[in-house]
Amino acid sequence: MNLIGLISIVAVVLILSGCGNVGKDFNTYKVESIVNGTTTQSEIKKILGKPFKTGVQNGQPIWVYENHNYSIISKNKSKDLIITFDSFGIVKSYQFMSSDPAL
Repeated sequence: MNLIGLISIVAVVLILSGCGNVGKDFNTYKVESIVNGTTTQSEIKKILGKPFKTGVQNGQPIWVYENHNYSIISKNKSKDLIITFDSFGIVKSYQFMSSDPAL
């Protein structure tokens, strides 16, 4: 293998090792269809799919949808959706955050 080939392989490995993804992508435009006090857990699953994480906050179930893309060659991107449900499985509140100001 010549020197240029070796340098090319090393460069590709370094670039690929500097990129990463955490979470699962979700359609941010569907977040607008969530209605506090109306939308159910099953409807959320139909709209957004299975949550990336689940938990409990102040005794209430929460679902977390998140997607974080890290790169050394382009701008990092992130978006998070946190949904809190009441004891009947109805959306109590939700919070959407994104590093993209256009969303």
